[in-house]
Amino acid sequence: MGQYKMLVITDQVAVSISAVSDAIKKLRKEEVVVVDPMIITQATSDSLTSLESSSVDDVVSLCKTLEFPSDQLLGNISRVLKPGGSVLFYLDSQTVGEQMKNHSLDRKLVLAGFLDIHRESFGTKCKKPSWKIGSSFALKKASQVLPKVQINDDDDLIDEDSLLTEEDLKKPQLPSGDCEVGITKKACKNCSCGRAGNEEKVKLGLTMDQIDNPQSACGSCGLGDAFRCSTCPYKGLPKFKLGEKIALSGNFLASDI
Repeated sequence: MGQYKMLVITDQVAVSISAVSDAIKKLRKEEVVVVDPMIITQATSDSLTSLESSSVDDVVSLCKTLEFPSDQLLGNISRVLKPGGSVLFYLDSQTVGEQMKNHSLDRKLVLAGFLDIHRESFGTKCKKPSWKIGSSFALKKASQVLPKVQINDDDDLIDEDSLLTEEDLKKPQLPSGDCEVGITKKACKNCSCGRAGNEEKVKLGLTMDQIDNPQSACGSCGLGDAFRCSTCPYKGLPKFKLGEKIALSGNFLASDI
């Protein structure tokens, strides 16, 4: 197993050894003895370009403002960290108060690909995923075996036609007219055959003979065409007595020529 490597970065010009020691204890909790940590002050996105990828076990960032580190620097921290490595963003008391109201650092860590992000009273911790970028592994293929369907040949099949009764097989009889439907033989709601009008006339006390021989509205229908209105239904018919049934001769429609 190789030597444990700790990287400390800060946006300040100088940092005290006691501050670095306190931050390391918050991260590792005396689990690992850190010997000669690498410290980079006034760190920028280009400060880590000389470090090899996956060469650092843990990183401590001593932050004076929430703007540190930048998105580019976070990308480089993720690059130099070993898979599963931890990062602690150690904040001063004033910056911790700002962090509780501002989630910008959390959003930046999520976009940089860090996991297990949680806040502490002294700052924020997170981890790099345990897998390397570009690593691959085989996916388990889904089984293509179809489930077996058990068929029981002893089941008796029923002929659907045998379920029909004689009443079901009878051909339905269509009604002779709209007004003939039903036992009472009353005129239907939208009667168009004249039954509704006849029923109203019966209510007025007219006989069937009077219904078959409608009465004239003006009293002149029976006098002939010279006395009939232009819309009279008896236009062209011979004279007749009002109230009598009109009878036409057998040769009425025969041509005179």
